[in-house]
Amino acid sequence: MNTYRSGPETERIEHRAFTLNDCEAFYRLNSHSEVMRFTGEPPLNSLEDARQAIADYPDFETVGYGRWACVLKETRAVIGFCGLKYLPDLNEVDVGFRFLPEYWGQGIATETCSACIAFGFDVLKLNCILGLVLAENKASMRVLEKCGMTRHGEITCNGERALKYEIARSTKVQKLSG
Repeated sequence: MNTYRSGPETERIEHRAFTLNDCEAFYRLNSHSEVMRFTGEPPLNSLEDARQAIADYPDFETVGYGRWACVLKETRAVIGFCGLKYLPDLNEVDVGFRFLPEYWGQGIATETCSACIAFGFDVLKLNCILGLVLAENKASMRVLEKCGMTRHGEITCNGERALKYEIARSTKVQKLSG
C-alpha cells in the first residue's frame, strides 16, 4: 500500500499530514465555534486534546491517505484541512474540508476540494467520491457543487441527517472530454 502523507498542491495551498508541531493551529481550527457549527463533532477542549487527535490519527497508516493540513504557501500557516477519508460503515470515500473563518469566501475550499477529488481519481484510482454535509451548511453545499458533485439523497451520519453528494470518475472524464 502506498502512503500519501502529502497530497495535491494548488496555486495557494500545500497539502500534507498534520504533525505535532501543528497542534496549536489544529486546536484553533477544531475549537472554533463557527468552524465546528456544521460538523456534527464536538469542539476540542484543550491543546492536549489537539495533540492527542493528531498523534492518534490512523488513516495514513491504515488506508494510505487522509485529511491533509492545508498550508498557505504565502505565509506557511496551517489554515485548515482538506482531504479524503475512507468511511468503513459505508465502504465509501468522503472528501471533507474545514477552514478558519478568516479564509472563508476566498475560493480556497473549492480549490482544495477540487484538487483532492482529482487526486482521488488520478492517483488513488477511486471510482466514486462522496461529500457529506449537514442540511444547514449551505456554503459547503455550494463548494461541493462547484467541484462537480451532485446531490444523491440523504443519510444519517453520527445521529444527524446529512445530505449525500457524489461524483463518479466517469463524470469527471466526461466533463473533461465534453
